[in-house]
Amino acid sequence: MSRTVAVIGGGYGGAAAAKALDEDADVVLIEPRDAFVHAAGSLRALVKPDWAGNIFFPYDRLLRRGRVLRERAASVDAGGVTLASGERIEADYIVLATGSSYPYPAKPETDHSAEALESLRRTHGELAGAERVLITGAGPVGLELAGEIKSAWPGKRVTIVDPAERLVPGFAPGMRDDLHRQLDELGIELRLSTTLSEQPPVESGRARTFTTRTAAGEEITADIWFRAHGVRVNGDYLGDERVATRTARGQVRVTETLNVEGHRHIYALGDITDLDEAKMAGYAMQHAEVVAANIIAQVKGEEPAAVYRPSPIPSVLLPLGPSGGVGQFPSPDGPAVLPASTVSDYKGKDLFTGRFVELFGTADEAGAEREAEAAA
Repeated sequence: MSRTVAVIGGGYGGAAAAKALDEDADVVLIEPRDAFVHAAGSLRALVKPDWAGNIFFPYDRLLRRGRVLRERAASVDAGGVTLASGERIEADYIVLATGSSYPYPAKPETDHSAEALESLRRTHGELAGAERVLITGAGPVGLELAGEIKSAWPGKRVTIVDPAERLVPGFAPGMRDDLHRQLDELGIELRLSTTLSEQPPVESGRARTFTTRTAAGEEITADIWFRAHGVRVNGDYLGDERVATRTARGQVRVTETLNVEGHRHIYALGDITDLDEAKMAGYAMQHAEVVAANIIAQVKGEEPAAVYRPSPIPSVLLPLGPSGGVGQFPSPDGPAVLPASTVSDYKGKDLFTGRFVELFGTADEAGAEREAEAAA
């Protein structure tokens, strides 16, 4: 049976799908970055630059049989992928897994890991000398960033502004109450129902004292600021609409088997799908399991049977530094709110870095680094 699979994008879902397909198909992973970026660790990498190397994983050990092309997709059609270089990859199956972009420092602005590390170290230096920090956006990224900053520098004054009337809408009131309590204990000033009248007069992530105004005319003075809003789906290679017409949000419509509508051999996962759920790494990796199972079935001449249905109860693990945070999981009795200790044990302590050491086959390197640290 035909078995060439082109996976476009080596992020959370794309890397997991490529790995799961490697034994049963001829995988070509198309990814412009020189290393996988564990974006969930980026904010801790900002405040702990000596730890920042833990968020980058080279692709050279991800696949045993397949290959990784450090390239960018320019267009996709029913028969394969055309790369920005002009090279053509013919494929029997295609997986759209290009994720999304987000303002730095939550996601790097470069495809080169060495440059990304240098940027994090530079911004760390700028942040270290700033007494007052302004964050625009009180979603999970803004809240996690605030928590990491206060964990590293308890004396800094951190202010978060957001036009929303309440935090984490759609989650259990008990989780929201606990979140407010922990933010208060950390000394984080939260200004909801607040917008700035204009963007601060200095580049995000650069230290320079400034004063800005809210739409209500109140002044906020800070020494540095960060943008924590403005996600953008990465789907420009679909602009010719030969495979799918994107929604107003830039996403593609998928079936419950995660096929792109109208295509039995083209799949999509992660942020680029129009699934009604938060765009989180954990969901993308669940999508990858479904996509891999269905492609493997087709390679073996079987009908794809794996389906994905978003949970009506949203999940989240939202650390506020290594030891704090809130969480919610579905349970038979409804939303189960998790205490800070559980959030820390599950995610906050290591931000799932161990999971990616295993996925990318870097356990030997990680062990050597731990031994060197112990010897020092």
